[in-house]
Amino acid sequence: MAFAPIPQLARTEAEPLLATVGNTPLIRLQRIPREFPGIEIYVKAEFFNPGGSVKDRAALNMILDGERSGKLHHSRVILDATSGNTGIAYAMIAASRGYKVKLCIPANASIERQRILRAYGAEMVFSDAAEGSDGAIRLCRQIYLADPDVYFYPDQYNNPANWKAHFEHTGAEILRQTAGRITHFVAAMGTSGTFTGVTRRLRRDAPEVRCYSAQPSTGFHGLEGLKHMPTAIVPGIYDEHLADGNLWIETEDAYKMVRRMAREEGLLVGISSGCNVHAATLLAKDLAARGESAVIVTVLCDSADKYLSERFWEEE
Repeated sequence: MAFAPIPQLARTEAEPLLATVGNTPLIRLQRIPREFPGIEIYVKAEFFNPGGSVKDRAALNMILDGERSGKLHHSRVILDATSGNTGIAYAMIAASRGYKVKLCIPANASIERQRILRAYGAEMVFSDAAEGSDGAIRLCRQIYLADPDVYFYPDQYNNPANWKAHFEHTGAEILRQTAGRITHFVAAMGTSGTFTGVTRRLRRDAPEVRCYSAQPSTGFHGLEGLKHMPTAIVPGIYDEHLADGNLWIETEDAYKMVRRMAREEGLLVGISSGCNVHAATLLAKDLAARGESAVIVTVLCDSADKYLSERFWEEE
């Protein structure tokens, strides 16, 4: 099966910076999958995006969609709730295109994320840390409803332009980069945009591929930005019927995998990336036990540079 080259995200008056969003490398893990005979695990290195995360894709698509619709113009402030990475993407793109940004963010967002946002000139409003991303969503809605004419509210949790960025680009890139060999896709969910978009593309172009979501095992967890759907505000773009199965992830297992990725694969990645790779190994273990071969693809959402102040690095 042949796959055509993937075009860059469509842009109006595309800046050189934003033209670098997407077409990220796909890397085969070398050591971590060794215990699973017949299983290959590949990771999409999204930290190669200019804002440092997979969220650059969705943020750019939502901003461009707002411009095309006329809802976003330079007299309005971009406003949204974020756990950090989408906010960083908004702030980077806004700086490039001349917009102001106001972000609602949990008070326990890593200090590195907060410093990056300040460096881009974004305004931050902090929500209760105990309420996680849901608290930021509620605060954002209050601010927007109090003065809707001031803001462009892309609402990443409910905006179809979020998952469509991954349908049009991320999923297509994965098919091309694996030459159609992919057998399984797995990704943890925050907004669910990456999982939804990639899975819908695979359902269309490679329906034999099995797609697994991953979630924190409980509503009280340390997986920043990820949602335990049974207890969280469920994103409007989330489709509970889309996954072939779900993998429940413990926080400590994700932390352990982050450390393993650094020490065994030479990849310094963030917490959600560790969650994704751990989920891929759970799937790999099951498939190997049944004697099946597989090509599993998951996503490295961002690098470790936003989490180096976290204490789990000091553990063994």
